Formats: sequence, structure tokens, C-alpha cells
Amino acid sequence: MIALIQSRGAIGVLLLATIVASLRFPFFPTVANFENIGTAASFLGLVAIGQTFVIILGGFDLSVGSLIGLGSVLAAYALPYGWWAALLVPALAGGAVGLVDGLLIARAGMAPFIVTLAALLGVRGIALVLAKNSLVIATPGVFGLIANGQILGIDNLIWIVFIGFAIAAIVLNRTRYGVAVFAIGGNEEAARMLGVPVARIKVLTYVVSGTLAGLSGALLAAHLSSGISTAGQGEELKSIAAAVIGGVLLTGGVGTMAGALSGVLLLGLIENVIDQIGNLSSYYQNLASGVFLLIAVLIQTVLTRRRR
Repeated sequence: MIALIQSRGAIGVLLLATIVASLRFPFFPTVANFENIGTAASFLGLVAIGQTFVIILGGFDLSVGSLIGLGSVLAAYALPYGWWAALLVPALAGGAVGLVDGLLIARAGMAPFIVTLAALLGVRGIALVLAKNSLVIATPGVFGLIANGQILGIDNLIWIVFIGFAIAAIVLNRTRYGVAVFAIGGNEEAARMLGVPVARIKVLTYVVSGTLAGLSGALLAAHLSSGISTAGQGEELKSIAAAVIGGVLLTGGVGTMAGALSGVLLLGLIENVIDQIGNLSSYYQNLASGVFLLIAVLIQTVLTRRRR
């Protein structure tokens, strides 16, 4: 029962918050508003997928916010060579940063906090230099349609993030790689003794996280028709918060993609409700997110102790 609450509690909270918001605000329970929440949360959602893998592994990735900004700038510069280049170049750049992070953490034994914090600062600096501290215009077309079009009446971004979470859930729960991620997060030394290639899995996980962050930046550029070097500020912390609210333990070894998705949507719902109120500043969004995160950590701590 405790394990079920820990893994599915965020879904229940999300449903309860949706019901309460629907009763309180007449414009909340509309298809258009739900699409707005999904679209706005999609960029964080892609980042949260990679962050969830990393946290279950026993680490965390602070570089993803800066990679969104770098990805959006690189996408705008690569767009003249084709829409595929505007998607591929940011993804490859993000993967390259993740590769360096992973090698330093797995092979050199450096702390994830130091490595990814250095990457956060360095990548943001590169993005600012490339963009010359201004916007880089991305001419809309097929590239813009990828982020702003619809399939079956549903925004493409919503399709992308939900398909991404579905694939990630299958990989996490149905593949050897997913088993290895859980094993390393649960007990790294035991996993190594069982023959799990710990260093290789760590490097691959950070590559996945960086790739998804770069792709998120590319989609943001497609959505806004411009590359913004300062985009993604704070998203690294929001992605960690979304995963933790969704039941992913910061100590590693426990978590689900469904829970992480619930955390992303719950943060999006909070922002949307504050917008519905109208007379509250955006600072209340951070306050509410912080309160939810604190409550989630406290509940997880109590549940974990009871399970033990």
C-alpha cells in the first residue's frame, strides 16, 4: 500500500487538483485550456524525462536549463540548412554536453553537482556568445509547423511529449537498460558486483538527458520562431521538482515515468490556476511549486521510513 501511494500519489493529487480547479474557475475545464496547459508543460516535460532517468540512477543534471537556451539558438542558426538540421544539431550538441558530463562523473569520479553546475554556467555562456546577447530569428515554415501544428485536433507538442513519456516508460520498465538504471540507483556497488556496466550506463543516461534538453530547446525555437539564449532558466530545478513531486526518490532507485509526467502536469496546472486568478504575480508560481516540492519530499521521507 505504501509503495502504491509513493508511486501513484502524484496522479491522485493531480486528479484532485483538476477537480477543485474545475469547480472554482469556470474557464479552467475547457479543451482549449487543457491544451494550453499541455503545450506550456511540453518543454519541461521533455527535460523531465531525461532528469527522471538521471535521478533514478542516483544523480541529477543541472545543465539541462542552459541546454534549452543553447538548443534554441543552435536551431535558429541551423534552420537555413533545413528543418531536420534545426532539430538534429541542438540534439547532438545536447548529447555531446551530456557525454562530457557523463564521462567526468562515471570515469573521473567527479560529483554530479559540480560537473553539471559547471556545464550549466559554461553552456549558458556559449549560448549568450553565439546569440550575441540577442534574439536569433528562426523563419517559420515546416519547422514552425512541427511545434505549432495539430494532429487530430491536438497540438503536436502534446503528442511529442506524451509519446516521449510512453517510450521512456517502456525503456525504463521493459529493457535491460532500465533494469540497470534501477539497480545502480538502488545500490551501485551491488550492481557492479552483479556485472552491470555501471560507467557505461551512467554515461548513456547523461547523454539521453542532454539530448532531450537540446531537443526541447529546438522545439521552443520552433514554437517562438526565434532562438533565445536565456531560455530555460530555472528549468533544471523545475525538472527535478517535477520528478520528485511525481514520486522519484532523490536517493535513487525508485520512480516511474507516469509519476514524473504527473509532476510536470501538476506544476503546469499550478501556473495555469495562478494565471486564472489574475491578480497574483508569477512569483506565486515559484512559491506554490516550492510548497508542493517540500510536501512531496516530506511525504516520501515518511513513506520510505515506513517501508524500511
